[in-house]
This record gives sequence, C-alpha cells and structure tokens, in this order.
Amino acid sequence: MNTPQYALVTGSAKGIGKAIANELAQRQYHLLLVDFDQEVLEYTQTELRGRYPALSVHTFVQDLSEPEAVANIEKWVAPFKDKLKVAINNAGFGLTGRFSDLNIEEQLNMVDVNFKAVVRLSYLFVSILKNNGETYLLNVASTTAYQSVPYLAVYAASKAAVLSFTRSLRFELRETGLSVSTLSPGSTDTDFVYRARMGEHTKKTASKVNMTPEAVGKIAIKGLFAKKSEIIPGFLNVLNAHLPKYVPKLLTEKVAANIYEPRN
Repeated sequence: MNTPQYALVTGSAKGIGKAIANELAQRQYHLLLVDFDQEVLEYTQTELRGRYPALSVHTFVQDLSEPEAVANIEKWVAPFKDKLKVAINNAGFGLTGRFSDLNIEEQLNMVDVNFKAVVRLSYLFVSILKNNGETYLLNVASTTAYQSVPYLAVYAASKAAVLSFTRSLRFELRETGLSVSTLSPGSTDTDFVYRARMGEHTKKTASKVNMTPEAVGKIAIKGLFAKKSEIIPGFLNVLNAHLPKYVPKLLTEKVAANIYEPRN
C-alpha cells in the first residue's frame, strides 16, 4: 500500500493558490490548505473534497502577518510532517499608490506577509522536507521582482526579496533531495487588483494580458516537478521579466509608472 503524500499551500482559498492545490490533487497529493479567509477556504475545501473524494483536504485559518503564525502552522502540520512532500509559499498581497501616501503600517504588514512569512515558513518547511526524500518547495514571487515598479514600490521590493532569497536557498540545497523553485506570475485574473486598490486604468491594462489562475497553476506545478529554478508563466511575462536587463532603467520605470500611477 502506498504511503499518502501531502502538499501544503498557503493562500489557497482562491486564485493561483487554489489552482495550484487543484493541480496537486490531480497528482494524488493530499492537501493541507492555509488561508486567512475562513469562509472562502471552507468553500474551497468542500469543492476539492467533492472533486477528489479519495483525497483528504485539511484546512487551517491563519493570517500570516501575525507574530505567532508560523508557530501555529508548525503545530498544525506536525501530524503530517513525515508525509509532507511539497510546500508552496503562495500567500501575498499588493498595494498600489504613492509610497508616501499609503499607510505605512499596511505596507509593513505587506512585507510581513510577502517576505518575512516566506522566510519563516521556508525555514520550517526545509527542516521537514529535507528529511523526506525527493521533495519540493515553491516560493511565489512576481514578474515585478525583476525591476523597480513606481507606485507598486514596496510590493515589488518584497517580491524581489523573495526571488533573491529563493535563488540562494536553491543553491544551498542543490545537493539534497529538496528542489527549490520560484514562481513569478504576471497579471492574473484574480482579486489581487481589488485588494491592491488599483485604479480603473491599471485594471483595464491588466485585463488585456491577464492569464487565468488555472493556466498559471498548471505551468507552476509542471515547472516545479521539472525542478526548474525560475518559473515564469506565459511568453509576455517572460519578456516583461527579462527585457528590463536590456533597456535603460529610466524607460522601464516610466512604462511601469504609466501603468500603476493613480489617476483621478
């Protein structure tokens, strides 16, 4: 009889996280889902249980900005740690606007969720996964990680930190059974634009190039199990991520500012 294999996904109630969870379930992984939105998480749990009745779907409600978040998750995951094979640090959010106009506490909260929680959870997951044979860790960054983005300044910086951290972590663990990858999606059809309080101009621009969460999730998991270092879904997103290396910095910043600058 095969030993059950588990995968943990943060930010998994909806969007890319939910799509990734679905892809993992298709590969017969039992699911450990973490999110701060209890109502939507319970709905997703019910949906996935109905779709995959042979699999177990466990949920844990947790705001990753809270100081005790990682300790709480560590206690919750303890019964499953010997069977944990995949961990996905997906939770995150953005805020658009002029840095000096946005609430500083909200911006620091964003850093807590987007980067500090990723570091803390990676520390926990590495301690578990490195003892479980062939395993996988995926940290979710963004195409904004590859350049500075005016009016999305702290978000882009937090994702750049995730990318840099995960590159280094991958190198350190290269001779172990744990493969570490970064996922850097671009515009995706989720509620990110609403939580980020993006203006109509920004939302309209994003809608022209949006990928579906399902497409991103499929590419993410395929790349993860192929042990790719960096996964950027979609040709346009690959272009957006790497083109700034060959274009004057001021030009790329002006283009980004034109997209994200608040307009009355």
